[in-house]
Order: sequence, then C-alpha cells, then structure tokens
Amino acid sequence: MTQLIDTHTHLYLPEFCGEDPAGGSSAVRRAINAGVGHLIFPNVDLSTIAPMQALAREFPGRISCANGLHPTEVNASWRDVLQQILDAEDTALPVVAIGEVGIDLYWDKTFREEQMQAFSRQCRIAVERRLPLIIHCREGLDEVLEVLSDFPRLPAVFHSFGGTHEDVRRIRRLGDYYFGINGIVTFKNSRLREVLPEIGLDRILLETDSPYLAPVPFRGKRNESAYLPHICAHIAQSMEVTPEAVAAATTAGAARLFNLALAE
Repeated sequence: MTQLIDTHTHLYLPEFCGEDPAGGSSAVRRAINAGVGHLIFPNVDLSTIAPMQALAREFPGRISCANGLHPTEVNASWRDVLQQILDAEDTALPVVAIGEVGIDLYWDKTFREEQMQAFSRQCRIAVERRLPLIIHCREGLDEVLEVLSDFPRLPAVFHSFGGTHEDVRRIRRLGDYYFGINGIVTFKNSRLREVLPEIGLDRILLETDSPYLAPVPFRGKRNESAYLPHICAHIAQSMEVTPEAVAAATTAGAARLFNLALAE
C-alpha cells in the first residue's frame, strides 16, 4: 500500500515527552511502522520551535516543518513574536509551508483584528517564499475568506476541516484549496462523511492533528500519527473506494501541495 502522509501532527508537544526518554521519537517510529512515510509539523508559537526542530533533525527525510504563529497565540505583540519565530528557523531543515495560521474565534474574540492582521502578514510571507499555507479556521470562516481574497492564487489547505457542503462551496468560489480530514470523520455523529464527495478525493489530505481528535476506536485518548490508517479506512468506506485509492490520492496531493521529496 502507498505510504501515507500525516499533513498535520504535533508529535513534538509535551504530551509525547513524558512517555519515555525519547519523547516524541517513539511516536514517530510507531507512525513509520504503521505505514506513515512522512509527517508535517506545523508550528504553534515561539516555545514550540526548538522541540519541533529537534525531532525533525532526528528523522531526516521523514519530517518536514511548517513555520508560523497559531491564531490562538496572537496578541498585541504578535509582530515581535512572529519575527522571532522566523529568525529561529533552522536553514538545514525543510520548511514546506507557512502554518499553522488563520483565525480562531471559538475561545476568545479579543484579538480578532490582530488575528486578521497576523494572518494577512503570514499570507504575504507565504507569497514571498512561494510556500503554501496551512490554515486553522475555527468560527472564523468569514474572516479567513476576507483575508484570502487579497491572495487569490495562494495555495493552501484548510486544516481539520469539519464544515458543511456550503462551506466547501464558499471556499471553492475563492480558490482551488485542499481540505485536511482527520479523526472528526470517524465520529459517530459527524456529518463530515456526507461532505467528502463535495470535496472530492483529489483535494483531500490526511491528517491526525495529534495529540488531539483521536479517531474511533481511540476517541478520548491521546491521538498520534500511527492512527492515520484508521482515518484513511473511514474515508475509503464513506466514499466507497479502496483504502489504497485514498492513500494514493492523498499522498500525491500532499506531495504536490508541499513539494515533498519523499523517503523510500
């Protein structure tokens, strides 16, 4: 079977550091053994740069990094923090995207304007560097689309997509984007399975968003990239295709969007 790509995973976070001296290393090895050939690490804030880079250096050819400031970490000093994040890049590591970036108004709307400014600035960085975006959008689709309208040809994936048919159509009216599908698709009451045909297999990317959103049968536990085959299987069942067809299409899409040179 074609090796899978986890296009969004945070195996470098503290949730993985207490299980053994190797920290997230064990989780990466379990993912590789489960058939996940490549992982993309999106950054969160300034504190996550060092652990993300350390784990990426340990597995050359298996891990790629994305660099950015997560919308929930945006505040009045976002410009200084973002610059420090950019200055901390390791030129020896492949940065394949700007992310995760976007709008999150679920918990707090205090810095809505700052989030939009930070998102716009990071869109501009993506254009300058000819990199795609990894978009975090939670209760902020209007704002995300407003910002993206200034960058109509910028390639991107809507990470952890859980929206409706109409959401897909609204996004598609603006551009030909990808949609990251994770454990949400396996949840009993999820309507996302009905939306998959609207997206189409050629624009679906697989992700786990580890350590969050563990798929069935692991729901309620810490998620990890080794569970990606369960997501692949649920998508295949929902779309009435084989898991190999999902693996082949999503791996090709991820390699195309992120310009990946995959390890054998």
